[in-house]
Amino acid sequence: MRLRDLAAKVGATIAPEAGDIEISGVASLADANPGDLSFFGNPKYIGALRKSRASAILVPAALQEPLTPVLLTVADPAAAFAEILPLFRPAPIEHPPGIHPSAVVSPEATLGPDCSIGAFAVIEAGTRLGARCVLEAHTHVGRETTLGDDCHLFPHASVRERCTIGNRVILHNGVVVGSDGFGYEFREGRQQKIPQTGTVQIDDDVEIGANSAIDRARFGRTWIQCGTKIDNLVQIGHNVTIGKHCILCAQVGISGSTRIGDYVTLAGKVGLSGHIEIGDRVMIGAMSGLAKNVPPDTIMFGAPAQPIREYKENYALLKNIRKLYTRVKELEKKST
Repeated sequence: MRLRDLAAKVGATIAPEAGDIEISGVASLADANPGDLSFFGNPKYIGALRKSRASAILVPAALQEPLTPVLLTVADPAAAFAEILPLFRPAPIEHPPGIHPSAVVSPEATLGPDCSIGAFAVIEAGTRLGARCVLEAHTHVGRETTLGDDCHLFPHASVRERCTIGNRVILHNGVVVGSDGFGYEFREGRQQKIPQTGTVQIDDDVEIGANSAIDRARFGRTWIQCGTKIDNLVQIGHNVTIGKHCILCAQVGISGSTRIGDYVTLAGKVGLSGHIEIGDRVMIGAMSGLAKNVPPDTIMFGAPAQPIREYKENYALLKNIRKLYTRVKELEKKST
């Protein structure tokens, strides 16, 4: 495509003489070659920007750098790049409406218009699917479960009985919704299972990454509210509530009955103990462990997690503890 056409699509400003440059692909700053378009959206990549071999780069208006590539000035380079990206990738895979001959669909299930049911999918009795749902190969939807419109279950995703899924929910490969909560009591010399009789509710526009598990409630519901995005390999225990538009990164683990507010970010490998409350807009850093309530608008880090300012102060002291130890030992020798 001509650079002027790409610039017009995203409202970018370019030098008039650069309009005829041909762009044949898109790539990161480090991987780009001549003919590629890239973008610069984060100051920490300034080194990669200066070395990039891209023919053209989307940049913010405030950038003042003499660079060889042609610069396309936009308000938000990352958003503009995302808008251009589909022009250079293969067409999306389509899932035409219909039921594959090998799928098993109960006559007591209700399917909305234009659903696509893949090979060996199983839809059990009492299930209700909204319009335009896509259930790919080997998916399973249990009895009396409801899916809203435009849901997409990738291969081997499973939603067990009596769960409620909203509109435009995406479950990636291997997701399990509604598995039993991890509940046992030690009686008569052995662990005895506590019945998990509740359900799972997932609201609109939630996306759940591959091989994540959302446990059903002991009673009541485990609840994921609208717009929350969950990465791969995340474990959410029974009766957990996660608020709106949260981000949960890979390998997060949340114990039962924890309540998380809106716009919360849990970075990779964060672990939360049970029966605690996390306020709105809290951020918890990677590999942190938390066992107490956190008020809104707090950044936590460490194991055990503490406010980020305290963590930094304590970490600086901890780095010097060997020197302090040596000095104390020397003073003890002198005193004796």
